[in-house]
Amino acid sequence: MNNNDRVIIFDTTLRDGEQSPGASMTREEKLRIAKALERLRVDVIEAGFAIASPGDFEAVKAIADSIKDSTVCSLARAVEADIERAAEALKGANAGRIHTFIATSPIHMQYKLRMQPDQVVEQAVRAVRHARNLCADVEFSCEDAGRSEIDFLCRIIEAAIDAGARTINIPDTVGYAIPHQYAEAIRQLLQRIPNADKAVFSVHCHNDLGLAVANSLAAVAVGARQVECTINGLGERAGNAALEEIVMAIKTRADILGVHTTIDTPHILATSRMVSGITGFPVQPNKAIVGANAFAHESGIHQDGVLKHRETYEIMSAQSVGWHTNKLSLGKLSGRNAFRTRLEELGIQLPGEAELNAAFARFKVLADKKHEIFDEDLQAIVSDSLGEEAPEHFRLVHLDVSSRTGEVPHARLVLSIDGAEREASAQGSGPVDATFKAIESLAASAANLQLYSVNAITQGTDSQGEVTVRLEKAGRIVNGNGADTDIVVASAKAYLNALNLMQAGVRKAHPQVADV
Repeated sequence: MNNNDRVIIFDTTLRDGEQSPGASMTREEKLRIAKALERLRVDVIEAGFAIASPGDFEAVKAIADSIKDSTVCSLARAVEADIERAAEALKGANAGRIHTFIATSPIHMQYKLRMQPDQVVEQAVRAVRHARNLCADVEFSCEDAGRSEIDFLCRIIEAAIDAGARTINIPDTVGYAIPHQYAEAIRQLLQRIPNADKAVFSVHCHNDLGLAVANSLAAVAVGARQVECTINGLGERAGNAALEEIVMAIKTRADILGVHTTIDTPHILATSRMVSGITGFPVQPNKAIVGANAFAHESGIHQDGVLKHRETYEIMSAQSVGWHTNKLSLGKLSGRNAFRTRLEELGIQLPGEAELNAAFARFKVLADKKHEIFDEDLQAIVSDSLGEEAPEHFRLVHLDVSSRTGEVPHARLVLSIDGAEREASAQGSGPVDATFKAIESLAASAANLQLYSVNAITQGTDSQGEVTVRLEKAGRIVNGNGADTDIVVASAKAYLNALNLMQAGVRKAHPQVADV
């Protein structure tokens, strides 16, 4: 395949994906994900919206300074202040890109921008020229292109390319498009715009009608050569096109699409789990590619067929996206070197010996509780070891829960609060509710519980439960995580982790709340 057959993968998990309510990430979490995306060989990493807040600026800057093998991109509205802030954040990038945008649909121009079409074109050209003076790689997006008039799109895109944009994005911002109609729009733009050959045409599809991946692939089939997507399809409302589905569809159906990507697909699963753990958004079991059931076969007919020849019911191998048939055969007598080796086989990289030691200590504790440890357990252990650090203001010392049929569940616990032990008890509608009420009676945080999520890490009744607790107070949002073979203990750990983060002032507000 020649270079024109390569589809550029533009990952926006750290920007558009972060706009999912509660999915906001700290700088350290964004940097971890960026490094995983670099290892996945993503072409472009949209690191954030630099002007949105000081925290987002620092995250973009840290990623730009650290990532060497992927282009690092920052979003900017079509205004000088945004563009200059993005350029400043990208100064240290080995390869940087400014992504500027303006709305082009009649409804957006009339009601949001309150501008005439001529004014929109003038502002777009001015923004692209300014960005090009600060950065060689400029992308221009027509926000709400899916509901824009084709003649106006031709006009503004031609002007943006003349001004220096070398990537043109045609987003279906509200997930309104239908595949054949969207593909026809892309085809017309490529044919009608005189200087279309001077830019890469990109697509960015939302999933409001469940068609984000289908629309993206339809656009690729007619000539789009960049797809903007997110890990696990993360994103606001119904999410974005899922990177793992786009990449594996292109790889599996190369016979039809005739294109390829440079993604190192065996790292897909590990990246998916990292994003899930950091955001607290579990992956549904029947999710394509990365769901727990994606390669499971229950039907006897299917099982018989797969045993005879895998391709009878599997169109791709589980190993090609990072699933392993050989589970971790380590136990409590296993050594540090064997543990490190297995992490490397799974594509898990720890920053240093301190993090390895912390993860190995957790592994030993878990090995005393579980007879068989799976790769999924390792993912959870590492995520816990690299999780958001905060001073341990609250620590669980003891927990006793009583839950009997016909009786009100009761929890009694002891917390260490700044080194001093205090005891509390409470009743609740269930053991977890009683535990949370007992904790809150001592913490008195007055925080609102926005999310309580439980995910079984592996199969079996001795599986670790991975719990995410999301707390909100005065506009600040924190995600606490906890894992344990006892789901109530895991829940208490997650709640206390969230309280410690809130106490430490860790801010995970919506990325576009302030300073926009």
